[in-house]
Amino acid sequence: MAESYKVGGMTCGGCARSVNNAIVKLAPDARVEVDLPTGTVTVNGPVEEATVRKAVESAGFDFNGKAA
Repeated sequence: MAESYKVGGMTCGGCARSVNNAIVKLAPDARVEVDLPTGTVTVNGPVEEATVRKAVESAGFDFNGKAA
């Protein structure tokens, strides 16, 4: 199941990699897609929102909840 979340503060490919790596570290089976222009991160796999929040915040970015 895929869920999309808004993440604030991502401005470059390095930011996208940091968020991706942080999520995969906590949820190794997740597939992560980052869309920099929209500030959206889509996570495919059995990953709870709380896990995504923890990963995003630990990487130094703002977790802004589910994307519309």
